Amino acid sequence: MPSPPLKAPGRARQKRFALAVLACSATLAPGAQSFAQSPDTGSTPDVAAPPAFASDNGSGRLGQADSTVEGRVNAPEGPADGAGSANRDDGEATGIRFGSFVLKPSLTTSLKSQKTTSGSETDKRSFVETGIRGTMTSDWSRHELSIVGEGLWQKNISGDIATDPGAKIDGDLRLDLSNDTIAHITGGYELGREDNTDPNAVSGASAQSDVMTLRGGASVQRDLGRIRGLIGLDVDRTTYSDVTLSNGSKLDLSDRDRNTATLRGRIGYELSPALIPYLQASVGKTIYDRETDFDGYRRSSSSYALRSGLELDLGEKLRGELGVGYENVSYDDARLTSIGALTLDGKATWSPQRGTDVTAGLSTSVEDSTAPGESGGVVYRFNSEVAHELRADLVARLSGATTWRRYPSGSLIANATTYEVGAGMTYKINRYLELNGTVDYEWTRRDDGSRSSDLTAGVGLTLRR
Repeated sequence: MPSPPLKAPGRARQKRFALAVLACSATLAPGAQSFAQSPDTGSTPDVAAPPAFASDNGSGRLGQADSTVEGRVNAPEGPADGAGSANRDDGEATGIRFGSFVLKPSLTTSLKSQKTTSGSETDKRSFVETGIRGTMTSDWSRHELSIVGEGLWQKNISGDIATDPGAKIDGDLRLDLSNDTIAHITGGYELGREDNTDPNAVSGASAQSDVMTLRGGASVQRDLGRIRGLIGLDVDRTTYSDVTLSNGSKLDLSDRDRNTATLRGRIGYELSPALIPYLQASVGKTIYDRETDFDGYRRSSSSYALRSGLELDLGEKLRGELGVGYENVSYDDARLTSIGALTLDGKATWSPQRGTDVTAGLSTSVEDSTAPGESGGVVYRFNSEVAHELRADLVARLSGATTWRRYPSGSLIANATTYEVGAGMTYKINRYLELNGTVDYEWTRRDDGSRSSDLTAGVGLTLRR
């Protein structure tokens, strides 16, 4: 999917939808093929995302929807996931066949402990976390439909930290219109809870707002000899529930509900199969349900982004891309300063040896603010992960990420830097059952001197089919 505000721009720290206990359960997915759909505006997607269940801090927070990978039109087609390989005994769960579809479900139950610190206040909890995930993929001779659904539920055993449930479902219909033309129709739904550490979170709330996002999109890409072209339109709607304050009262956040549409285009030239420079442009419009928010500001906005970059594909050993550009967001209210920023976006997947995978990603986005008189800020994020097979049945993981939030000069919102580290290990008991252990730590430092941290550790069992 595109980059529209999956975690509403500047609103929800869109929690990565993660079953943290599975973060180390598999080696990293192969890198995206060339012409991957790249973020244009909006939230901060992880450009080189770790495995589907990896999380920022192990707390099971709802994560950003996986972007739709739009590979080369003339790339060779292989069997759908689970199809064509069902008869090969590779030690993995084979899934369940439903007609021309293959369903691969998994269920994870884990026991976790979490400790959060904000200033001089420390909170702890122990909780049970249950997550379910399923992928369904067609094995049609032409075209392909893939659906991914995930759900997360938490139950506190002790402690007062609020639970963080979530749900997500995404679908992608690929239409092979010709040998040189491919179309994608995508749709999705996501429900998560805003993070207490998000710059736009409500101070003193006992439970932050639930954030619901509906999204859809369509794109067409075509190869014209050495020229690669793509055009796409993406839309989404984001709504916020009321916030529950510490005294039990409710705070209405409906002035943050909005719709966003983004039109994007990309053109590349194949210097060689391994090297493709490209140009990318996008324009977007965000319209809020209310013409003015509760503080009297008109926060609807227009945006544009330009980027130039290079795709590299050296096969399974090394592939990725890097782009440099500029993004600008201007608001309908003249009192809100326009935001312009240099953008750096990239991703890379490297496999130095069999059983070892390294991924890295860099992304830039503009996030809106909800504070009176504040327009928003620029977010830069770098993330990386290493997964290594110690044995055929034992996989270890190490991950790290840094997020920089920077606001215009004169802003009353303090710049913030967040550091994340994680480690985990998975022991495959058999093809259907895995034992997982994870430890994740997140630390945020702000220029006003405030600090906050989050430490989560847990063990769990994953049942696959």
